[in-house]
Amino acid sequence: MIELTVNGTKHQVDVVPEMPLLWVLRDELGITSPKYGCGVAQCGACTVRINGKAVRSCQAYIGDVAGQSVVTIEGLDNRDQHPVLQAWIEHQVPQCGYCQTGQIMQAISLLEQISRPTDEQINQVMSGNLCRCGTYPRIRAAIHAAAAKKMAEK
Repeated sequence: MIELTVNGTKHQVDVVPEMPLLWVLRDELGITSPKYGCGVAQCGACTVRINGKAVRSCQAYIGDVAGQSVVTIEGLDNRDQHPVLQAWIEHQVPQCGYCQTGQIMQAISLLEQISRPTDEQINQVMSGNLCRCGTYPRIRAAIHAAAAKKMAEK
């Protein structure tokens, strides 16, 4: 049995240690917000946060994640009021929506590292998260808006 905490709840799963976290989340725990996109950590659709860091869950083996804290979009504090989620809505970022949970989890990690990122910093950090619909200008605008709101609250 492998134990991990997902969105604040402890879970024990009986799987092989080499199973990707993405499949544990989706198939074993029923948490389907992280999406399968490429399986090789190149698209970002499966991005979750492990101990506060953005990680591609398709390449994180459950054996390596044992005992750690995993957060998906469902586990965000103050989910309805989260500045990144509010900015995503205000800037109408999603189009098809497939990549959005990964985009949001990566953006949150970015803003926790750099409180007022430049366009170049946003482009650099977010470049590993692909959007088939090409909503990159709206993603960038939403990140700037969330940064401004987050800074205004301090």
